[in-house]
Amino acid sequence: MTAERTPVLPPESQGTAPGRARLVGRRVLVVGGGQNDYGEADPPIGNGRAMAVLFAREGAHVAVADRDRASAEAKVARIAGEGGTAVAVLADMAKPGDPKAMVGEASAALGGLDGLVYNVGIADRHGLDGTTPESWDLVLGVNLRGAMLTARAALPVLGDGSAIVFTSSIAGMKPGSRIPAYDASKAALGGLMRHVALEGAARSIRANIVAPGLMDTSIGRAASRGRPSRATTPVPLGRQGTGWETAYLALFLISNEAAYITGQTFIVDGGLTALR
Repeated sequence: MTAERTPVLPPESQGTAPGRARLVGRRVLVVGGGQNDYGEADPPIGNGRAMAVLFAREGAHVAVADRDRASAEAKVARIAGEGGTAVAVLADMAKPGDPKAMVGEASAALGGLDGLVYNVGIADRHGLDGTTPESWDLVLGVNLRGAMLTARAALPVLGDGSAIVFTSSIAGMKPGSRIPAYDASKAALGGLMRHVALEGAARSIRANIVAPGLMDTSIGRAASRGRPSRATTPVPLGRQGTGWETAYLALFLISNEAAYITGQTFIVDGGLTALR
């Protein structure tokens, strides 16, 4: 009988790898760069928080945007503690006027923008019977309309050769979350991303999607409390992912290493969608 093997995570997966100067000179706005800890006593790092820290570690100047000022400022303090440069921006993607103001404030604070990550996603009611017009509009407003308004405001501001990354989910590709508005918003993000990539192509502005699977983040743990079967899903690589693993994929797409990649969706899910 084969004993169970505990995966040994590399430094990148744990967020302990040193920076390699992959974003030196870049100015990046991370929308949703703070973190809601969902009552966790010792919360694992979320995707947006990991992105903000990692980008700064790699040499970027970062604007951390979040609807929770304290969360954004805590992230800025952590980045400063590592010797990086960051500013906090208060913005709520449920408010149609906030995306434009956020982009303007971030661009002014950083002296321009070369990168944008839209890492925002909320969920509400389970099942079609539980979904109301109000809950549907709220989720689509934040997850999709907010992304569109942010991209619309950012395209004229971003420098030539910049990059945009939208955070989606494998829930936009296969059923599983049991939240229709969430699944629909994440699926529709693909259409928006491709349009943004098309509009940006003339100036070599790239747009791509990062689609995480089951991740061990605070919001992931909250989802597992609501749906315990989530925690026992048999992921081919034998574990849930970390926020750092999502962040490293976003880092690649924001960097010039991905200069010839646009209009694509990249999945980080331990093989869940392809092998199961």
